[in-house]
Amino acid sequence: MPLSPNLRGALFMVVAMAGFTLNDAITKYSSQSMNMAQVMLIRGAFATLFVGTLAWQRGALVRLRSMLEPMVALRVLGEAGGTVTFLIALAHLPIASVSAVLQALPLAVTMGAALVFNEGVGWRRWLAIAIGFAGVLVIVRPGFEGFSVYSLVALACVACCAVRDLATKRIPKAIPTLLVSTATALAMTILGAALLSPMGGWTPMTGNSTALLALAAVLVLIGYQFIIMAMRAGDISFIAPFRYTALIWSILLGLFVFADIPDLPMIVGATIIIGSGLYALYRERVVGRRKIVAESTGPSMVPDGI
Repeated sequence: MPLSPNLRGALFMVVAMAGFTLNDAITKYSSQSMNMAQVMLIRGAFATLFVGTLAWQRGALVRLRSMLEPMVALRVLGEAGGTVTFLIALAHLPIASVSAVLQALPLAVTMGAALVFNEGVGWRRWLAIAIGFAGVLVIVRPGFEGFSVYSLVALACVACCAVRDLATKRIPKAIPTLLVSTATALAMTILGAALLSPMGGWTPMTGNSTALLALAAVLVLIGYQFIIMAMRAGDISFIAPFRYTALIWSILLGLFVFADIPDLPMIVGATIIIGSGLYALYRERVVGRRKIVAESTGPSMVPDGI
């Protein structure tokens, strides 16, 4: 049977998270020999070249003025704000702490979809959201470490990325996904160039480091494409929890690439968060068996109790 729009969007989100997490691993490795702005600049230049070429071949660049469409511009601004705040937080906090705070993003997106777009979120999914947030608290462990001002900067990153994803949902269908990806990649390249001098200037690169960043650009491109496809496919409130699969990819890469063994609170928190996402998928299947797919997945026709 063909997948419903929500299940298709969930699958797209899983692929997007794999691409972004693999890119993060390469970025972490590359940052040992150059500053983060240079990583953004080189990776962004490759991404712009790749996606721009693909967009040109498919005729997606015919209407360049569409890049100035308000929702496209808002998405790019959200992405830029999220990148800047992420870098500031990452410079002053452990990467595990920043990553833990960013796990609140699906919660922010889901609540934003319900409050701003009036998407139907029944009490069962609200309960899953609450349990997922409890899992975030287990990972953050505020009683042990607490929040500094830079933790608030990390939360600002969450807010910026939520704006980005909510804006994606409202981009007109007539605007090609490739055009949106091109605008985003170009903006990140310009941002990296602007931050290069303040973050330490240029470091000479080897062939291996250049090739790694080219690969990272391909992975970012995959992530951009699939996350846009995911957010356009179905209800944000259903799709957003599948961002949590990034935890699975992060744990696996940490084990096999960096030999990082997750501690017990991280395992417990990740289990709780992933469990809430799986329960949301279970509710979609239960409702789907009782209703026609078109009636059970439409943005304004989601039954109570999902």
